Amino acid sequence: MQNPEADPETKVVVSAESIQYGLEILQALQNETKSLKKSLKDVVTENEFEKRLLADVIPPSDIGVTFDDIGALENVKDTLKELVMLPLQRPELFCKGQLTKPCKGILLFGPPGTGKTMLAKAVATEAGANFINISMSSITSKWFGEGEKYVKAVFSLASKIAPSVVFVDEVDSMLGRRENPGEHEAMRKMKNEFMVNWDGLRTKETERVLVLAATNRPFDLDEAVIRRLPRRLMVNLPDAPNRAKILKVILAKEDLSPTIDFDAIASMTDGYSGSDLKNLCVTAAHRPIKEILEKEKKEHAVAVAEGRAAPALSGSADIRPLNMDDFKDAHERVCASVSSESVNMTELLQWNELYGEGGSRRKKALSYFM
Repeated sequence: MQNPEADPETKVVVSAESIQYGLEILQALQNETKSLKKSLKDVVTENEFEKRLLADVIPPSDIGVTFDDIGALENVKDTLKELVMLPLQRPELFCKGQLTKPCKGILLFGPPGTGKTMLAKAVATEAGANFINISMSSITSKWFGEGEKYVKAVFSLASKIAPSVVFVDEVDSMLGRRENPGEHEAMRKMKNEFMVNWDGLRTKETERVLVLAATNRPFDLDEAVIRRLPRRLMVNLPDAPNRAKILKVILAKEDLSPTIDFDAIASMTDGYSGSDLKNLCVTAAHRPIKEILEKEKKEHAVAVAEGRAAPALSGSADIRPLNMDDFKDAHERVCASVSSESVNMTELLQWNELYGEGGSRRKKALSYFM
């Protein structure tokens, strides 16, 4: 069907064995999906709090983000594979002794738009773990005392559907410093309940539950929370070679001109995050469409002036491939959302030096303590 030189009268013959083989593969895939969804439905919930949270659990097959969808960040991906995926996929290798037990908490921190949430989704997909996305709306209630019950339900449910990843995005808003004077008493109690269930007397060493937290303000976290996140990975702004990798992932399915030079685009986007590069590519992709619309508008005006019928509208086949001029034009419209010389960026680098993975641990005067 796809060969232009083939005889159009020729028909493809599919044997009964091939059809049977295809059906077996299809049924196996359907049964796997059904068993996964059925296993979540069969979870026995102890109370209404677990029942409500169970509706928000995302099976790994429904997330749809893998490490291949994330350009660059190779060192962070390798560390996550070692800390998260290996203990979940091969638990028999991590049962000898006490020190090789799976890590209970990982913090991803860095400037906005660098791919922290995407990394969390990829971890849950590749590790085959159920994904519980926790936000303030899912664990707060207007009734005093119910917030703590929701927090307890998060961890009791996570242990029932293990292996599971409890993901807390923008963790500084939920588990910030408890000495904050403007904070309500209910919020403080909820933080304490979170920590007790996370790593307290109620927790079991054998549970395959990981708390994965992401933030761009790690210096606002409570010290007890930092202690429960023993591995802290900085997801920094990409350099030029990594920006080229990210661009190749973003533009993998686009129609590109042979003149496209990924290294040239990467060199002119200094300081751009992964999210900024995505916005740049989206803006560049709209330029050929604008040209077609302007062309149609002119042709329509000429046809009306001459009294002719309006020409047919263009389709997707008429859109030209993207070229370097599109990206140069987009570069003038889309700028970096994070300044590498901003106060927030300096504080992130200083915090990484003190507490992050691979930091020098040299004490410096931290501007956010002043």
